[in-house]
Amino acid sequence: MATIQISGGRIIDPSQDLDFVGDLYLGRGRVLPFGAGGDDADLVIDARGMIVCPGLIDVHVHLREPGNEEDETIATGARAALAGGLTSVACMPNTRPAIDTQAAAEFVVLQARRARQANVFPVGAVSKERKGEELAELGQLVAGGAVAFTDDGAPVASAALMRTALEYARMFDRVVMQHCQVPELTIGGVMNEGFESMRLGLGGMPAAAEDIMVARDIRLAEITGGRLHIQHISTARSVELVREGQRRGVKVTAEACPHHFSLTDESLRSFDSNFKMNPPLRTWPDVEAVIEGLKDGTIEILSTDHAPHAREKKMREIDLAPFGIVGLETLLPITIKCLIEPGHLSWPQVIRKLTWNAAALLNLASKGTFRAGADADVTIIDPNVRWTIDPAQFHSKSHNTPFGGWEVRGRAHAAIVSGELRFSRDPSHQSLIPT
Repeated sequence: MATIQISGGRIIDPSQDLDFVGDLYLGRGRVLPFGAGGDDADLVIDARGMIVCPGLIDVHVHLREPGNEEDETIATGARAALAGGLTSVACMPNTRPAIDTQAAAEFVVLQARRARQANVFPVGAVSKERKGEELAELGQLVAGGAVAFTDDGAPVASAALMRTALEYARMFDRVVMQHCQVPELTIGGVMNEGFESMRLGLGGMPAAAEDIMVARDIRLAEITGGRLHIQHISTARSVELVREGQRRGVKVTAEACPHHFSLTDESLRSFDSNFKMNPPLRTWPDVEAVIEGLKDGTIEILSTDHAPHAREKKMREIDLAPFGIVGLETLLPITIKCLIEPGHLSWPQVIRKLTWNAAALLNLASKGTFRAGADADVTIIDPNVRWTIDPAQFHSKSHNTPFGGWEVRGRAHAAIVSGELRFSRDPSHQSLIPT
């Protein structure tokens, strides 16, 4: 396996509180100790003026395979991840059939290995067929490679089942990830319930639907000692509930997605279904609360909730179109525009939420760090390049984004997985990338 020297970049590794300009060496698929490299690397990557960090990790993506390959496949999604600078992703189990058996989890692992793009880790369903009625075989899912559990897209409505899931998941040191929403309060909803939904005549999804479920699940995590992760947090009260739970010592974490710290429900005035997602876009006070939660560390992780849909599905009337947007290739530029440029977060803080914190959530001990011997997963970011987001240029199979046409700065320049260059915008490196 080739030795790679990444030369002259700004090396940021929050796991070791490192931030300096220097060289990074990779060999035999591992990170080599700093200063241990020589002048005989097989490949030298000039990273001057760029940021070199551990491979970014997205803990929340939908890859649609099996069952909806017209929207995305494991191969196309993993390729889009690399283009966005993400070397590892955790895929949700709301496929057809659901990832609720050992064989289903192993299928994802095998398909990802065949694709030879980003690492793909399956997240197993909490309940059989994601029906919320009977606990899935969590132990077998772990044996198949599942790194966490969730019924994402279908909240675990039963408090008894959620309690049991937290207790069983604790036995395997796995986190239960929850789409926090009281289903009965959101039936027929299209967007956030409030002034804009009333004005537009669209069904509303109240913030309370999220708040109530967050409060319930934090209490269940408290009494079971289980690990709870709140997915795509979107309301001011939910952020405060997580903050309060953490102060009490509850094992609760949360993630935020770019659309929930950059857009509001006013966007739905266009009736463009690319602004329709679940949980929905909220109000400016909610956006400000999410940003504050990211700033003070209450929200420890950034994710995308990458939810691809074929064009013909999103072209339907807004009340009939499916929820969700793609996000893998816009995560970095929107984060830069809305968090780094305004001064809310620094580069090391953003990278921590996308590397070390994400790896800890999923128990990926050899990822998210440049410690000697760690997996040689590396993201190289050009923080200054200016470009316009063009969905037609996405590597994802679907193009449903609300950010088309945005003028942004910064994007992934290259991505290395297991010591192998798998994505680069440098034309001279194209012959080195596996096809």
